[in-house]
Amino acid sequence: MAASGYSDLREKLKSMTPHRDDYGNKIRASNGRGKDRKRKYRESEDDEYEHSDDSADLREQEARQVRSSVLQLSIFTPEECAHIEEKIDEVVAKAEAGLYREHTVDRAPLRNKYFFGEGYTYGAQLERRGPGQERLYRKGEVDEIPSWVHELVIKRLVSNGVIPEGFVNSAVINDYQPGGCIVSHVDPTHIFARPIVSVSFFSDSALCFGCHFQFKPIRVSEPVFVLPVMRGSVTVLSGYAADDITHCIRPQDIKERRAVIILRKTKPDAPRLDSDSPLSSSPAQRPAPLKAKRSHRKADPDAAHRPRVLEMDKEENRHPSLSRHRRRSVSSENYRRRDEDPDKHQESSGRKVKMRRH
Repeated sequence: MAASGYSDLREKLKSMTPHRDDYGNKIRASNGRGKDRKRKYRESEDDEYEHSDDSADLREQEARQVRSSVLQLSIFTPEECAHIEEKIDEVVAKAEAGLYREHTVDRAPLRNKYFFGEGYTYGAQLERRGPGQERLYRKGEVDEIPSWVHELVIKRLVSNGVIPEGFVNSAVINDYQPGGCIVSHVDPTHIFARPIVSVSFFSDSALCFGCHFQFKPIRVSEPVFVLPVMRGSVTVLSGYAADDITHCIRPQDIKERRAVIILRKTKPDAPRLDSDSPLSSSPAQRPAPLKAKRSHRKADPDAAHRPRVLEMDKEENRHPSLSRHRRRSVSSENYRRRDEDPDKHQESSGRKVKMRRH
């Protein structure tokens, strides 16, 4: 591997933040004259915040609120997990063969999404920036929920009293490779009812709450709360954990391939894309299938890292108009990105981008 190449984002994070290992020692040394002395640190390139020891009490309060609004259950046996994982592999193979509708598959470096039942726009796909701008695709523009998801997953959750029968009309499979991640977000409240249910497969991981993602280089702040997520475990988010604090998957928490099936119900009045939207396909015609991605060329050692940073940078400025006093408002999925047009970026380079605090 080249000296500047990285196989996944965990290595990049480690190399770019060597100070983190001795950060606590430096803080203790610099603040040795008093516990109540305030300390400053940069949360973003353009903003600086002061934090006193009182913030630890606030974070602990937030952590208690998260814990009280999260339910975890162990329902699926290792044998059942293996069977479901085979079905997930079949989904991946069908997508690579181009057998799904266009909006069923959403590819990103180190993470692919597969929408079933209902799909929606988010992140760089948004026609307008900002939380609350997400839109469902028109009916029929993503494939139906596979029968095996109903038989092997949803029925088990219903029989165990996790969700009522008929609750789920949207299933998303997120397939992560080592070092993959998803930035801090809140599942759009104007689209999805609560609770939000997810089932994990292939490996153990963690779900983090209250993190800040920063870019160029990519960095992730310490979470308010870390929830271990085991293979086969069911996680149910409601209340505070679902609506009032962001959650994310950090690159360092995906050490092996991991997949999660997210089961949700869309609200009856959830907005949809207009028929004349460029993201909306003709209802009378099935979208052209995706072409399988195949290449026999030797991979660039930087390739796995470079697209991910660019993808996150595009999402970085999705909500630039937030004022300082509104920084704690609820964000929506992948709401920060930077314009791809370099000319537009140059014109707006003086604009400050505020990161949400928790």
